Parts: sequence; structure tokens; C-alpha cells
Amino acid sequence: MSHSASSSLPVPDATRPATPISLPAIRAGDPDALAACYRSHAPALMALALRLTASREDAEDIVHDVFVGLPEALARYDERGQFGAWIGRVTTRVALMRQRQVRQRGDVSLVDITEPATSTPDGDPVLREKVLQALATLTPPLRHVFVLRVIEGYSHAEIASLLEISTNTSEVRLHRAVQQLRRVLEAYV
Repeated sequence: MSHSASSSLPVPDATRPATPISLPAIRAGDPDALAACYRSHAPALMALALRLTASREDAEDIVHDVFVGLPEALARYDERGQFGAWIGRVTTRVALMRQRQVRQRGDVSLVDITEPATSTPDGDPVLREKVLQALATLTPPLRHVFVLRVIEGYSHAEIASLLEISTNTSEVRLHRAVQQLRRVLEAYV
């Protein structure tokens, strides 16, 4: 899979003043509006995609796909609720669809977690890396439920709908994920 397309996305620049996000302008295809949206939301979406996939390359592709399709996707956004939560759900769906496609093709994804994008309460980068490594040891079904429930705050009913599983299956997967994470993290301590 070529990743040169991801280089076409604007790079977040902390030296630029924040530009307000204009959804009508993004819908109309305004590149400046899309760039402002990217600068505002890409870091959080990248962290979400990285947690769901445990692969930096896959996460970059997912965020790229979200922003490439954003003008079209906004046609279905009714502007109820917060835009950040909506684009997070879009990113989650894109990540889940991509992982389903990978499983159907039988591709093997290499875990690349050299640059953690998540934070820990105490900000310890070593602990942050160990948590990401522990998440990467989970199978995708367990990791998806864990990330969506514990990190993103989705309810089991929402997770069941997103993953097309039962609420009970979501609860069981969360329980198994927590057990496995405890075992893996106890080895680090």
C-alpha cells in the first residue's frame, strides 16, 4: 500500500494562528477550511486510529481517508452534537472497515508503535509506550472494544452497533481485554 498520498495532507503547524472551522466551506471543497479542520482534529483522530489499529501506517492511512472524504461525508452530517465527536465516529468506522478488509484479504499488519500518540495521567513516556505495546498484544476484536469503551467512552450498545456484535459480546470482549492487559502490564511492573 502506498503512503505517498498521506503526504498531500496539510501538516499541522503550531506557529500558525488557529483558523475557525467552517463546515459550509469544507462541504464546498475549500482547501483552507479543510486544512484548518485538519490542524484542529487530526492529532486526536490519529491517536484514536493508532489505538484501534496498533499500526502507525494504518492510522495515517485512516486519517488521510477521513479527510479526503470529509467534504462528501459532511453532506450526511446534520450538525447535531459536537463536530469532534462526529468526526471521531467517522474515523472509528473507517478504521473498522479497513481492518475488516485486511482480515478478508488475509493481510498481516506489522505493529509499529515507535511513536506513541496517547497520553497517560502522569505523562510518563515510558509508561505510555508500554500501554501502547500492551494494547498491540490484544487481538483486534478485543482491542477495538477496549479502546471504544475505556478510552473513547462509547456505551456497550454503541459499540455493539459499530462492530455489528451483541451488547453481551461487547461486554465479554471488554472483560477479556482487561484481563489480558493486566497480565501483560504486570510483566512490565
